[in-house]
Amino acid sequence: MNNNTIKFSVLKKDEGKRLDILLSEKILELSRSIIKKIIASKNVKIDGQIVSSPSTKIKVNQSVSLTKIKNEIQKIKPFKISLAAVYEDKDILIVNKPVGMVVHPGAGNHDRTLVNALVYKYKKKLSDINGDLRPGIVHRIDKETSGLLVVAKNNFSHNKLGEQFSDHSIKRKYVALAWGIVRPLNGKIETLISRNKRNRQLMAVSDINGKKAITNYKTLKVFNIKNIPVISFVEFSLETGRTHQIRVHMKYMGSPLLGDKQYGKKNIKFKKINKDFEKYLSQLNGQALHAKELGFKHPVNNKFISFSSDLPQYFKKILNLLEKMSG
Repeated sequence: MNNNTIKFSVLKKDEGKRLDILLSEKILELSRSIIKKIIASKNVKIDGQIVSSPSTKIKVNQSVSLTKIKNEIQKIKPFKISLAAVYEDKDILIVNKPVGMVVHPGAGNHDRTLVNALVYKYKKKLSDINGDLRPGIVHRIDKETSGLLVVAKNNFSHNKLGEQFSDHSIKRKYVALAWGIVRPLNGKIETLISRNKRNRQLMAVSDINGKKAITNYKTLKVFNIKNIPVISFVEFSLETGRTHQIRVHMKYMGSPLLGDKQYGKKNIKFKKINKDFEKYLSQLNGQALHAKELGFKHPVNNKFISFSSDLPQYFKKILNLLEKMSG
């Protein structure tokens, strides 16, 4: 038995419990959401047989084993990158991630990610629940999305934060610039989101399968300006955190985000366009989306704390121009 495998026998008092609940009670350093991922990846066995359902009911005297997931990249290279820390204590770190930074190493991104910067500064003083490749990482935002992320410095904090993400009690607000007018101006988008059948790198709204995704939105202002297409400044409050959720939902609503190369308008041609706006639009390196607010219960003292970040310069330039042109 290696150090990554945990094995135990089911006691009488635990009979009838769901597999994921029992494992989360037995292995305190792993959150229930992480345990579900481990089960789905076929790394849990009951009496030597692989089990793939977290809702499996267990029986007394059964032998349960769980093997922690190993990642293909064995060691993270420390890389010196300046981190914009909004808040820090001995348990957590709040970072304002810039546009263009990938959160953790993966295909094509090995040494200039947020994780590389964290390892350089904090070395091994980060949680390791998500494995060697993602120390401290509790959640992610897209490479071209800017804004707030919470990092866990130890497994206890990671587990407590993970529980809040799992039960959707984390408060997250984003702001974005979108093409057109969202109808109605304020509302809730509730759909299933799954992998796009034509391109597995993308997500799509589905009528029949996928994970439930809920996005609350509020239109803060609509800009209807001569020689500039109609643009909306929109605020989002997430109840779930699916991959590309806001971007997918805004495409679904017919108002994709400015600069979104994957879900947005492609090869836009204007008959007549404001030159300043055209210049700022061409300078966008990705979607005009910013994770502006983040709030949660502190994992140690249980007090609710919240953080806010300023809009990045690329976003401010476009918004200020629109405000100025609208008089």
